[in-house]
This record gives sequence, C-alpha cells and structure tokens, in this order.
Amino acid sequence: MKKYISLIFIFGFLFFFQSCSSQGSLDSKTVDALVNSEEFTFYAQRANPMNYEVINVMGSIQNAPSARILQLDGENYTIELKKNNLEVVLPYFGRLYNASYNTANNSYRFTSKDFTVTKSQNKKGNWTVKIKPADVGNVDEINVEVFKNGKAFVSMRSNDRQPITYDGYVSKNEETQKQKEKL
Repeated sequence: MKKYISLIFIFGFLFFFQSCSSQGSLDSKTVDALVNSEEFTFYAQRANPMNYEVINVMGSIQNAPSARILQLDGENYTIELKKNNLEVVLPYFGRLYNASYNTANNSYRFTSKDFTVTKSQNKKGNWTVKIKPADVGNVDEINVEVFKNGKAFVSMRSNDRQPITYDGYVSKNEETQKQKEKL
C-alpha cells in the first residue's frame, strides 16, 4: 500500500511541475513567425555570469543568496528587435576590462539603428539569431537562441568585458503609448 501511495505522490509531483513549466510557452508556428519577421522582444529572467569570482562575491553578501540576485524581473530587462531599431536594457555581472567611474556605462543599455541580423534554423526547429550592432562601441555580437516553445538563451560578446548569458523568453513587441497615438 505504501508503495502505491509513494508512486501516486511522485506522479502527482511530476505532473504539478510539468504543468508549471509549460506556462508562458508559445506554439512553434508563433515562434517561427516572430523570428521570421525579425520583430520580437526577449525578456530576461535570469543572468548567468561566466566568472566564478563574481558568483563567489555575490554568495558572500549577507542575507542575499547569489541565486536570488541573478533572478531578473523579465519586464524591465529586455532586448527589443525591430526592423530599424535595436534597444537593449540588460544588467551586467562580471569583470570589466575598461571600467569607467560612470556606473551607467557598466550595464548593457543602448539603442542601435545600424545593425545586421542573420538567422538560421536547425533540424530540431530551434532558431539562432545573430545581431551585430555597428554603431555600439562595446558590443561585438548578440546571439539569441530561440527554442520551439518560445524560451530563449542570449549570449552577449563584448570587447571590453567578460561574456555573460541570459535565460528568458521571446514575445511579440508591445505597442507603446506613442505608437498607439499615431494610429
């Protein structure tokens, strides 16, 4: 009897987490349409610094475990890709090689009008979108890997800091109030 109760408990536990993980996912046709249009927004949910020294320093802060610090509010940290505009607002955790005293320059916050986008799809249906901004001095390339369910993985490569990656999801671009007033 205990064996059956434990099996029911395990299956119930797995079913619960399966239903939680499927929330907020898109169907593959919607993801394909978003990537093909080259107009989507990446919402960052977690930052993954590549430097273990940074993670160790975050872990040494009292009452703030590093796992919680690296969890991001997906609404405020985004990469918004449009046909003629790229807007990036992402935090940075890592080592800067050319650090400035102006802390506003230490994160990824820029708008680019001159950039190239190349995209490819693998056999499994996942997309790789490479964005190369030409008018931004410290960012060489942004790689966005978009999975069939809308989840995404972003890696930022810069010439003045260590690489960093972000986990999140893609969605349709939201219309701002100014865009609505024009219509």
